[in-house]
Amino acid sequence: MDSLTRRLSLVPLATGFTLATASFAHAVETEVKYLSGQGPSTAVPWEFSVTKGRRAGEQTTIPVPSNWEQHGFGSYDYGETPGGKSDEHGHYKTRFTIPENWKGRRIRIVFDGVMTDAEVRVNGKSAGPVHQGGFYRFRHDITKLINPGGENTLEVDVSKRSADVLTERAERDADYWVFGGIFRPVFLEAVPDRSIEQVSVNATADGVFKANVDFGNLRESAMLEGRIHDADGKPVGEPFTAEIPGGVM
Repeated sequence: MDSLTRRLSLVPLATGFTLATASFAHAVETEVKYLSGQGPSTAVPWEFSVTKGRRAGEQTTIPVPSNWEQHGFGSYDYGETPGGKSDEHGHYKTRFTIPENWKGRRIRIVFDGVMTDAEVRVNGKSAGPVHQGGFYRFRHDITKLINPGGENTLEVDVSKRSADVLTERAERDADYWVFGGIFRPVFLEAVPDRSIEQVSVNATADGVFKANVDFGNLRESAMLEGRIHDADGKPVGEPFTAEIPGGVM
């Protein structure tokens, strides 16, 4: 991560950054491919089974995204149910291919929300550690796991209860119904081999602008350029730069 600081007049501002290396001079935009629907009206059927409750053990399909209870699987549990909630596990499976023009890019799979612990496998191999917590996005880099020229298999094992005590207490032990399932969209994203991962900006009232920039897979030195624009999209002042050493991840 690198940090840039600059003093500015107090006006509505937006900022943009570009990253240039000797071998990667042209920008490549991130592209996405949805493996699920983007909401209930466009949900995509995946293979599915659940371990307990209604329809336990049945090999069938379920729309993704959704909660499995609302499609007749498992048990309806209340957060403060005496004796605890049902320890149900859902197994999801689907198949996908990689667009030909994604060759040479890093491929990541992104989950916008899973209730609540999620273990992801691609072509039978683990995509990363079990994710715990249902209310925020997570992703895995699957570049080395995929078959670029053929069909790939995605499997997701979902636990309705979290193995993490604090996650379970924070998200599940409450005065509301608790659900299980992949309840938000799932998609692939293809990003440049070297890229800006995230930018966080802090603009204070005294006119100081500070940006923290996170990089992905930056193996060689690069020049980072930032430019500030006003609310109408017009540049404010001159661009500012920072040299980034190689090996920054």
